[in-house]
Amino acid sequence: MSKVLVAYFSASGVTAGVAERLAEEVGAKLFEIEAEVPYTDEDIDWRDKGSRSSLEMDDRESRPAIHSEVANMGQYDVVFVGFPVWWYREPSIIDTFMEAYDFRGKKVIPFATSGGSPIGDSGKNMQALAPGAKVLTGKRFEADVSAKALGGWASEWI
Repeated sequence: MSKVLVAYFSASGVTAGVAERLAEEVGAKLFEIEAEVPYTDEDIDWRDKGSRSSLEMDDRESRPAIHSEVANMGQYDVVFVGFPVWWYREPSIIDTFMEAYDFRGKKVIPFATSGGSPIGDSGKNMQALAPGAKVLTGKRFEADVSAKALGGWASEWI
């Protein structure tokens, strides 16, 4: 049986709910990717070109600091990485997370939440940051996706 981690970043709480249901359904350890400097509502205002999230997403080299770290990442075989879709891809803090660990030999499965935007090239972007890992395309879910649907989707990799 694979050891499974569900790591997630959630700015508004929507992704957190999906991640919690997924982790509980598949019996995985849950880890929240928290920014060293928490995001405010103003920071994530996508309509404001000067907001923190807009500035980070305009700079592909932006790497917001993460508050804590996964203890013993080496023990996990499968890592689900959840996030809200920002500007049709993963938020920059997910890039920080992907660069912080050695994912060699692991399966990494992105999952995202969004009001309608697709997950885009997030899997491809994350693969470039995780040499030796197998990063899959992933899937976008609605906020109210059921635990059963999440478990059925995840069962392919665990």
